[in-house]
Amino acid sequence: MARFDHTVTVTPLDRAWFEECARFALDTSESTRTRRGGDIVLGDGGPLVPGIRLLKGRHLRAGARYEIASDADEEAGTPGVSPVHDPVVMTVREWRRSNAIAVELRMDSADLAVRLAGRLRTPDRPGTLDVGFDVRSPVGGSLHRASGRARLDLAAWWAAAAARAGSLPPARAPLTARAKHRLGRARLTITPRPADDGSWEVGVTLTVRGRSLLRPVAALALLFGRVPLRRAFRSGVDQAAAGWNEALASAPLPDPDELRAELVKALTD
Repeated sequence: MARFDHTVTVTPLDRAWFEECARFALDTSESTRTRRGGDIVLGDGGPLVPGIRLLKGRHLRAGARYEIASDADEEAGTPGVSPVHDPVVMTVREWRRSNAIAVELRMDSADLAVRLAGRLRTPDRPGTLDVGFDVRSPVGGSLHRASGRARLDLAAWWAAAAARAGSLPPARAPLTARAKHRLGRARLTITPRPADDGSWEVGVTLTVRGRSLLRPVAALALLFGRVPLRRAFRSGVDQAAAGWNEALASAPLPDPDELRAELVKALTD
């Protein structure tokens, strides 16, 4: 088994602003309508939302199925011409803002099959986000397949980020992710705590271990690769933190009207 730990300091995110963003995003999504052919438009006959089309079911209801095209296919798309990339199919499993929103994404090609399922509880005031994935090659065996799950408990995250200095860390990390492959398993945990200057100190831990009969092989690989793996792990965490800080420091958080305009532009552009 190999364990890697690293702590970074990041700019805190305002909880009220984040939850307001979630409500605006849901309001904007639910303002969309479908027209003949499955195209999605904002409001009643407003601007077209490119790259997504309703294939089956009622818009934003359980069972609704959509086709999502890539940016390249949208730009190069011509009637009667096959897309360059395989489209993604999104299915709504549940859509109840008072309870949960659950969707599933699938992409199937000759080389790769990907399934991603997510469920957000209490969307108006986001509670927990559960995500599961399965990636496999249709022509490969067990060595060509990986799966995993991730869970973000937002209530626990905000509580840990606002805890008093010197308090014990939470018994369970607010963000956990697990992945498994025939060769091994990996587990990632992320926990924030407040720093003296008001920023967040975020601790990231990655644990990797081999599985069953292949455990000695994985252990040998980890033995010789521990140093470059640790270096790559820390570099990746540092880069993620730098990207986060740059995004939050580049401009003040938009007010509600600016946020609505940005959401509409993101959907239609």
